[in-house]
Amino acid sequence: MFNKLIKRGQRKVSKAEPIEPPSSNYPPPSVIVNHASRTSVGPPSSAPNSQPLSMVAPPNSGVVEVLPMLKDSPPQDRHVLFLRKLQICCFSFDFSDTLKSVREKEIKRQTILELIDLVQSGTCKLNETLQEELIRMISVNIFRCLPPASHENSGTEAGDPEEDDVYLEPSWIHLQLIYELLLRYVVSNETDTKVAKRYIDHSFVLKLLDLFDSEDPREREYLKTILHRIYGKFMVHRPHSGIGELLEILGSIINGFALPMKEEHKLFLVRALIPLHKPKSISVYHQQLLYCITQFVEKDYKLADTVIRGTWPVTNCGKEVLFLGELEEVLEATQPPEFQRCMVPLFRQIGRCLNSSHFQVAERALFLWNNEHVVSLIAQNRQVILPLIYEALEKNMRGHWNQAVHGLTANNATSNMPSEKPVPWESEEHRELTWKRLEAVAAQSGGDDMVMVS
Repeated sequence: MFNKLIKRGQRKVSKAEPIEPPSSNYPPPSVIVNHASRTSVGPPSSAPNSQPLSMVAPPNSGVVEVLPMLKDSPPQDRHVLFLRKLQICCFSFDFSDTLKSVREKEIKRQTILELIDLVQSGTCKLNETLQEELIRMISVNIFRCLPPASHENSGTEAGDPEEDDVYLEPSWIHLQLIYELLLRYVVSNETDTKVAKRYIDHSFVLKLLDLFDSEDPREREYLKTILHRIYGKFMVHRPHSGIGELLEILGSIINGFALPMKEEHKLFLVRALIPLHKPKSISVYHQQLLYCITQFVEKDYKLADTVIRGTWPVTNCGKEVLFLGELEEVLEATQPPEFQRCMVPLFRQIGRCLNSSHFQVAERALFLWNNEHVVSLIAQNRQVILPLIYEALEKNMRGHWNQAVHGLTANNATSNMPSEKPVPWESEEHRELTWKRLEAVAAQSGGDDMVMVS
């Protein structure tokens, strides 16, 4: 969808040039924008050409004029020109008649395409005023009265959407462009969330949710994508109350997924569940989230690599302890081929956890060696894994500040490490010297510090 636009948007661009309002030498723009869901602020302009942006285009073809391209206009004129283009995009037309207002419809379409390209390319940076007017223009177009559902007209119950005739929005040729513009604005690196959240507010999001009543599947698909991007970018729209309860319900649903799993179910894991590790309040719902994720891995062990590589906390020790516990549960359901795909980056990170100055992180990482299945996976791949953690274990035994971590490390080094066969990456002599060094360090600590773990 919009492949040409996306390709154009991927080209390298220079630093964004801001569109500044005109200086005092220029008259103020005679444009008023009325938000579809808000009352107009300020008195209307008395200029003769002034029109509210929510107006419907009159039949006179001269009303919608062709405006110059923004990139070809002098910098001092772009602010007013941008507002005039927004005004054009707010004209409404009758799309049930394809022969009516053909010229005006095409002018609006080309104008929206220009705005999409402008926002996506990042060549111009919109100031706060223009961002507000842009969202208001989008609201004028998408927030509308939806026609009654087909089953409401017929008085019958809603049937299978695959069997019934699918309703297609007549104005989709323009509505799709408006949704694309909103999507590009939300995902743009030039969009400042601190500014944008004033206009993409709680009321705006609720109105987007109401639009899911649309019977056009294309519109619902755009709404799903846009809401997902808003959730990812605007932290203010992430309330976490009730997530645990919802995840409990989802756990039961995931448990009933048929095999082989559908692609959309796997996407749900990647796009919805794994990102739930990021909020600081994860401890409120982590138990339910863990159940959902382990259900996925148990049903399709190939997803283990996706989960393990998904999100590893690095600055929040509390979250890291939770994730190490989750990691053990996931490794329980992981098969050797999937384990081998992620074991190198995994045990590099575990090595860093072993040396963590936060004793609970180091302790939880050492507890992984109490799990028989995890030890079995390590034993099968010891020629790769042991070199990644030897240094961390030796460093702990030489001087970790916490005695429990010190004792656990010594215990794992002498009891729980797989050593029944020679390791191919080193000679027998080097292997014996390494173990003697570890045993010597453990012996120096004395028996009082040893922590025996069954």
